[in-house]
Amino acid sequence: MGWAAVDYWVQNHSLGKPASKFRGEFWRDRDCVLLKPLTYMNLSGMAVREVFDFYKMTSADVLVVYDDIALPYGQLRLRAKGSAGGHKGLASVVACLGTLEVPRLRIGIGENENRRASRVGWVLGHLNGQEMDSLPDVLKNVEDAIDAWLSLDVERAMSKVNAKPRKEE
Repeated sequence: MGWAAVDYWVQNHSLGKPASKFRGEFWRDRDCVLLKPLTYMNLSGMAVREVFDFYKMTSADVLVVYDDIALPYGQLRLRAKGSAGGHKGLASVVACLGTLEVPRLRIGIGENENRRASRVGWVLGHLNGQEMDSLPDVLKNVEDAIDAWLSLDVERAMSKVNAKPRKEE
């Protein structure tokens, strides 16, 4: 889902083909850089660290966007810091940057009860028909969340992104 979010951003901002840099696919959009690490997920922190060092970033400048089976499909959760929560890619980023204070945007993919024994197959598998139908809306929400993170202070962005949707009557 993180890669799908980057692809959506790239398409909507007409960023074209990526450069092959920093052990991944790389784009620059105004004051924003995007990276899809091409390392193994559990080594993705090395790619992030290369961009981090090159652009002389702080950890607050980094937003890791990734899938999370602990959230229902399509639900977003923005956090300013915290543990990796068992996600190997985020654990690598946290380890390589040397801090838990790395902003992250989790995209819920839910967990399929029948596939609990094979989480790798579930995470790397395909979306079902209903999920595919709602994917454009999910990716638009991700884009809005990233825009909030880019334009607001992190607390206000978290309030906006993490707000419970109002039930229609």
